[in-house]
Amino acid sequence: MRAVRRVMVVVGVLAVVGAAVVWFLARNVIHTPQCTVAGVVPNGQSSFTLSPEQADNAATIAAVGQQLGLPDHAVTIALAAAMQESKLANLTGGDRDSAGLFQQRPSQGWGTYAQVTDPVHASTAFYDQLRKQSGWEQMSVTDAAQAVQHSAAPDAYADWESEARAVAVALTGQSPAALTCQNLSVGTPQASLASMADSEWGTTAVTGAHPTDRGWAMSLWLVAHAQVLGVDQVSFAGRTWTAASGNWSSSGSTGLTLHQVPAKS
Repeated sequence: MRAVRRVMVVVGVLAVVGAAVVWFLARNVIHTPQCTVAGVVPNGQSSFTLSPEQADNAATIAAVGQQLGLPDHAVTIALAAAMQESKLANLTGGDRDSAGLFQQRPSQGWGTYAQVTDPVHASTAFYDQLRKQSGWEQMSVTDAAQAVQHSAAPDAYADWESEARAVAVALTGQSPAALTCQNLSVGTPQASLASMADSEWGTTAVTGAHPTDRGWAMSLWLVAHAQVLGVDQVSFAGRTWTAASGNWSSSGSTGLTLHQVPAKS
């Protein structure tokens, strides 16, 4: 009988300890920063995630394409190429002298090392080469990307087509509020909003009235760059994203407005 009681006591203690561990983990769970893109991908899911770094680089690629007046198809091609070549990371190296988002090689005329690791220059160089390909507008994403990249794995770009198209649709403003970022650590700006907008969009006119697609494109660009620009709130077309909630809610102004974390005095 004593043995049974001892077992019952041990079981009870273990249950209490287990409950305490569960409570501790629940209170101290690590919320990973991530960005979510709405869009159907091959596994049937209606959304997928990017890291803040990936979203930041994707936003640059998309903005440069729009600054150059290129259609969504060009942005999709560029994104698929960068997803395959670098997983949307601005790599410091690669095969031989390859580097950057597109693994461009200085020895092959893509620019200096500093240039191919500058996302704006790298994106511009990719689009410039794409536009030189005869009939690229009618090419598949894979064929167009390969025409620019000359990869040893020419079919690999097809693996990223669905994700690239979903990101392009979001970042060109065709799908309102289709990108959101959660659990970001947004502090004071690390870069000038005006300078970054001028570099990537060719304008410093970010806030105010915009046509719907452009307004959403710029709004999601701000969300994707939130950590770099210190942006903790974006509103457009009656929707507001905040870094605190990580979601878009039905409130806010008609024109594009934003809030940046004030610099420390």
